[in-house]
Amino acid sequence: MYALRQPSTPFTPLAVAAFLTLAAAGVQAQSATPAAAATTAGTLQTVTVNASADASAEGLTKPYAGGQVARGGRVGVLGNQDNMDSPFAVTSFTNELIQNQQARSVGDVLQNDPSIRVARGFGNFQESYFIRGFLLGSDFVAYNGLYSLLPRQYISSELFERVEVLHGASTFLTGITPGGDGIGGTVNLLPKRATNEPLSQVTLGGAKGGQFYGAVDLSRRFGPDNSTGIRINAAHRDGGTGIDREKVKLDVVSVGLDWRSANARLSADIGYQDHRLSNTRTNVTLSGLTSVPGAPNASRNWAQPGSYSNERDTFGSLRGEYDINDKVTAWFAAGARNGTEANSLGNLMVNNANGNGTTYRFDNTGQEQVRTGEIGIRAKIQTGVVKHNLVASAAYFGSERNNAYTFDFGNQQTTNLYNPVLTTLPPFSATAGSGGVLSDPVRTNKKDLSSFALGDTLAFLDDTLLFTVGARFQQVTTYDYAYGTGVRQGKYDANRTSPAAGVVFKLRPDVSLYANYIEQLSPGATAPANSNGVPVSNAGQTLSPYVAKQKEVGVKYDGGKLGASAAFFSTDRPRQAIVQGTTFASVGKDNHQGVELNAFGEPLRGLRILGGVTLLDTEQKNTGDATTTGKRVIGVPTAQGAFNVEYDIPFVPGLAVNARVTANKSSYADSANNLRVPGWTRIDAGARYTTAVQGKLVTIRGRVDNLADRNYWASVGGYSGSGYLVLGAPRTFSLTASVEF
Repeated sequence: MYALRQPSTPFTPLAVAAFLTLAAAGVQAQSATPAAAATTAGTLQTVTVNASADASAEGLTKPYAGGQVARGGRVGVLGNQDNMDSPFAVTSFTNELIQNQQARSVGDVLQNDPSIRVARGFGNFQESYFIRGFLLGSDFVAYNGLYSLLPRQYISSELFERVEVLHGASTFLTGITPGGDGIGGTVNLLPKRATNEPLSQVTLGGAKGGQFYGAVDLSRRFGPDNSTGIRINAAHRDGGTGIDREKVKLDVVSVGLDWRSANARLSADIGYQDHRLSNTRTNVTLSGLTSVPGAPNASRNWAQPGSYSNERDTFGSLRGEYDINDKVTAWFAAGARNGTEANSLGNLMVNNANGNGTTYRFDNTGQEQVRTGEIGIRAKIQTGVVKHNLVASAAYFGSERNNAYTFDFGNQQTTNLYNPVLTTLPPFSATAGSGGVLSDPVRTNKKDLSSFALGDTLAFLDDTLLFTVGARFQQVTTYDYAYGTGVRQGKYDANRTSPAAGVVFKLRPDVSLYANYIEQLSPGATAPANSNGVPVSNAGQTLSPYVAKQKEVGVKYDGGKLGASAAFFSTDRPRQAIVQGTTFASVGKDNHQGVELNAFGEPLRGLRILGGVTLLDTEQKNTGDATTTGKRVIGVPTAQGAFNVEYDIPFVPGLAVNARVTANKSSYADSANNLRVPGWTRIDAGARYTTAVQGKLVTIRGRVDNLADRNYWASVGGYSGSGYLVLGAPRTFSLTASVEF
């Protein structure tokens, strides 16, 4: 193990000055409002406790009609906003939806968003998410506003109350993601908090493959005015998955605490997850083929015996908020994670139209430590007829990662996609290559990210016209170290200020028009010493940060029972740098433009809907290669959609049925667009029945995913520039029963 060096403070004199300016503005606003001092000293105000995942005065945004999504969500440093007031697009999926769909992970929940498709990360079994056609790794999901605190590869659904998706670029709002991705959107998970009423819930169930599931959810509030709360969640999952020989074992536990007074709020979380996979079906890479092989039987498993992937994480966070007065609120947040992982893999490479291919053993181990935090202040003031919501924040993210690997490319095993030849992963041969020692990985990467943001939302015409402006200064410093020795090889150090602007015009109380311009920052690459044996003229030079620029316009409708939105966006992203001649430079860009159409709510009593369609037009521009310029981006279809319907059966009280249709048009597995992957449609269905048994509330939930047992390639790629395939899961049954005491 290694010791993590403590980061130096990221707070500059500019940050301190801005904080003091906002505080002074708020104090002045308070002194101008006599009513603010009406409370007699020593008299306690009545505290109304609502479940709050972020220690905020507002608490969670209220659920929309039907309870599947919320009315809004967190918009980065701007805090919680109602969708009708925000110039950005946010979808916040509720715990009610998570439970009723028996979602197991973040990816299961995000399947409900028509602009998102779930893929798999490179070389292992982590989730990746295509949002508006851009990739976001599960490594960089936020937890209560802080990046990378949750397990890196798989995040169990028991850990969160809400899944919030901020669509589009967001550097001003959320800061740069640690991986420099998130161009199409970011994901924030809100932890569970103690409910107002006591909760003691036990859930037992099972799924296809002989899988057992058990979970406990306990919630209590106590103290004066129930100001203190505790929420405990624990779950265990063990058994098969419905795919031949594939098994999963999961243990997860989390504890959430919160406390409130009249002007202060605190919350804290600590969690642990141990996730173990064995004989898990791997990605499929194509080599030398002119067409994509047909998808094999969805239950087929070509994973070699002895392959596994284990991940164990401990994590925690602390958040606090203090009302300096009725106009000014300051906050802080901090978090940490320690994680370890180990994998022994044998990914399949298919090199023949009949499905013939090879695997070879690849093992890797890793350890990661993350430390992150944020402070901020918000102030509400008025200048003449204009209202201002001012915000300033400073944030820091630091991580250190140890890695080691061994691969045996020269010792390959032959197999077949359709008729796997099972060969236990062999011991490493004398020709195996390695980086470091698997049992004792050393540091290979260190990141220090610090930033400072300032923003203001100006309200005109009785709050019918809202302007948001802001900017974030971002400093990015990364260090690379040699595998095996830990000797520092390179340093990346760059900064940039990323602006943002947005406007909302409330055409009517139920219709908002909006537009925004915002950027996403990614670290630039460092020039290598040579390319294909030829020296690079600018070797060692670090390129300027890549800047993706997004423009978006849209309309939002809130009919009380039915909500809808339409958005048109266009985003340009510089392509990764390449060597042209002898010079290393960023050449060309990818352009993603599209239309998102969404609907949600309960238009008729007992009928709930959620979903929509996303149309995407992606193009590789000025790539320097005639075979790829003008072609579509790997893994991104021209259209995709998801639509969920739930209906309460009127003649059977307590019974509800639901169905979801998910569809993708075709996409490509290579940059030249020669390997076309067929589109697909999948239907999932479920039902739940709620009743009282001996005075206890009992809910039985059943679900069938992939009802028609379709064989299909569920995703293409999941890592920039790669077009590997992931086979969709077979028809899978699951059944649970929950009892509340």
